[in-house]
Amino acid sequence: MKIKIFEFNMFPVNCYVLWDEQSLEAVVIDAGCFYEEEQQTLKNFILDNGLLVKHVLNTHLHLDHIFGNAFLFRELGLKAEASQQDEFWLGKAEEACRMFGFTLNEPVVPLGKYICDGELISFGNCQLEAIHVPGHSPGGMVFYCREAHAAFSGDVLFRGSIGRADLEGGDFEELREQICSRLFVLPEETVIYPGHGPQTTVGREKISNPFFR
Repeated sequence: MKIKIFEFNMFPVNCYVLWDEQSLEAVVIDAGCFYEEEQQTLKNFILDNGLLVKHVLNTHLHLDHIFGNAFLFRELGLKAEASQQDEFWLGKAEEACRMFGFTLNEPVVPLGKYICDGELISFGNCQLEAIHVPGHSPGGMVFYCREAHAAFSGDVLFRGSIGRADLEGGDFEELREQICSRLFVLPEETVIYPGHGPQTTVGREKISNPFFR
């Protein structure tokens, strides 16, 4: 599995494109591309590498992680997949944008599929396991690839920090507990690719993250 990271700058969001090198089947995780030039950058990368995107995945449905969903639906015919527990956030996207002083770039597209805890998402010879880690949002999902020793954590776990828990459906203690019971049990060499900021590892966060001391 190969991984390409894009940082999109309305709210600096890490968008990930993962693909199987043999089949060129791919997934896109958290397409937070708000501006047209960002959307075209993502599209051109997919086209230039001959990738066949099979899934558009959201770790959660806060507004900064869904900006590109409508664009990918229009370009690829794929609706995003996420937890049903976060679906209510789609109905709040326009209101959330107004709170930050701007207008949503495109109308929200409904989810195409619900992702459940433990579900395996396949593309080519690769698989991602969906791990439900609530606390930042009710339906927060981490996508884990055992073979690549990689986990895509959205806004659950960051380098030296964890996600905020003060938005609707958030719970600080639940977030800490779920990280400990669901992520810190992964191999310590597992690379954590977060929704914002630099990557880290499970081992590093277990030792140095101040929220777990």
